[in-house]
Amino acid sequence: MSIKSLAARLFAQRIYKKTQAWANSPIETQKAVFQNLIQAAKETQFGKDHHFDQIKTFEDFSKQVPIRDYEALKPYVDRVVKGEENILWKGKPLYFAKTSGTTSGAKYIPLTKESMPFHIEAARNAILHYIHETKNADFVNGKMIFLQGSPILEEKYGIKLGRLSGIVAHFVPKYLQKNRLPSWETNCIEDWETKVNAIVDETINEDMTVISGIPSWVQMYFEKLQQRNGKSVGDIFKNFNLFIYGGVNYEPYRAKFENLIGRKVDSIELFPASEGFFAYQDSQKEKGMLLLLNSGIFYEFIKSEEFFTENPKRYTIGEVELGVNYVLIISTNAGLWGYNIGDTVQFTSLKPYRVIVSGRIKHYISAFGEHVIGKEVECALQEAMEGTSVSVNEFTVAPQITPADGLPYHEWFIEFENEPEDSNTFAEALDNAMRKQNIYYDDLIVGHVLKKLVVTKVAKNGFQEYMKSIGKLGGQNKIPRLSNDRSIVDLLAL
Repeated sequence: MSIKSLAARLFAQRIYKKTQAWANSPIETQKAVFQNLIQAAKETQFGKDHHFDQIKTFEDFSKQVPIRDYEALKPYVDRVVKGEENILWKGKPLYFAKTSGTTSGAKYIPLTKESMPFHIEAARNAILHYIHETKNADFVNGKMIFLQGSPILEEKYGIKLGRLSGIVAHFVPKYLQKNRLPSWETNCIEDWETKVNAIVDETINEDMTVISGIPSWVQMYFEKLQQRNGKSVGDIFKNFNLFIYGGVNYEPYRAKFENLIGRKVDSIELFPASEGFFAYQDSQKEKGMLLLLNSGIFYEFIKSEEFFTENPKRYTIGEVELGVNYVLIISTNAGLWGYNIGDTVQFTSLKPYRVIVSGRIKHYISAFGEHVIGKEVECALQEAMEGTSVSVNEFTVAPQITPADGLPYHEWFIEFENEPEDSNTFAEALDNAMRKQNIYYDDLIVGHVLKKLVVTKVAKNGFQEYMKSIGKLGGQNKIPRLSNDRSIVDLLAL
């Protein structure tokens, strides 16, 4: 064992013990975070507007601070962007993480000196928990690659801004910099296809041991490696045994990845966002990711079935239940208050608190009252592929409300890597799996409100071409699993 590997194992043990301390006292930990946030923001404009000086309990807070999304918080954010101080959080942010996708254009998510360290530590601690559990630390001696956005930052009123992954690139610890790829110059390439080709050039002859990124874009990197070399990724990188990912569920990609790699590799799931780093997979043996209760974020949860009612109940960590679909609401040391990030989660464990990401509250199909969520379509597809040679590159689902004839239906747009031998049999298996996942969908089929789902094949690279056409190829961008209209599928290259 190298000195570096030994040091990593010792450090991992230390971090594990620190994590256990707060994970074993979840309610007390969240109460302390809550009090610290309220105290720190009393003199901000938001704190004054919402009478933080009178808030003593969560009940006080929920009365004073309504649930908001970005659009509702935007008047405050706009003042911060213009350089005003003490608006949402004390002083000015260190950075803005710039993202897209709202009705008003770009979103500017503040990152403060208090919040920024948690983005770095959480990713590090996920790897350290893996080391502690598996005792595998040899990979620290090899090269690591993190597929991410450009680290080139703009500046607005004295505050630097860029993509979150690009900002994080400025905080890579010195002890990792020699092992880390791609180079700074390659990371700065904006065009994703050009960037991936440059990454292949830099890595194809290296001893890559850890690879990290959103699965769909790592898949593109693997395919280019294979095209260039003619070998499996596992043969190119003999010591590659750890894949770190976030952003989407890995399961629909797993079979394709194992085929590209040529063997199974361990994986670690992360739950990062511009608004905060919420959870990471702390165990290879347990389902779900450890919710980070001691990272400057106070969590609330609203049952997704109640979310669009007038006054939905807001639950704290001590009130949640297993298997319920919750909209995740956060208040943070970056100045987001009662903030709806749009993600839904389900708890897989309450000791400690572990979650899976079940979808997006805005990404669902309920054209007929079925309220199908992302987790359900992913699980149904996985079940339909089991025991077959079918593999899928990408997919999305949309309702067909006004077909040319017959009943409406759910239409699955799938880019196959290996197509089913019998399309009708596969569609039947997928529909049966979907009916097991969602009882309302099943009722609609039984009641002849909907006919069985239809599978539409998407041409090779059709999803990549779609993302390219809307300027979102690569980086942290991802295809929504489903939508309640046909705005995406109407633009797909079929």
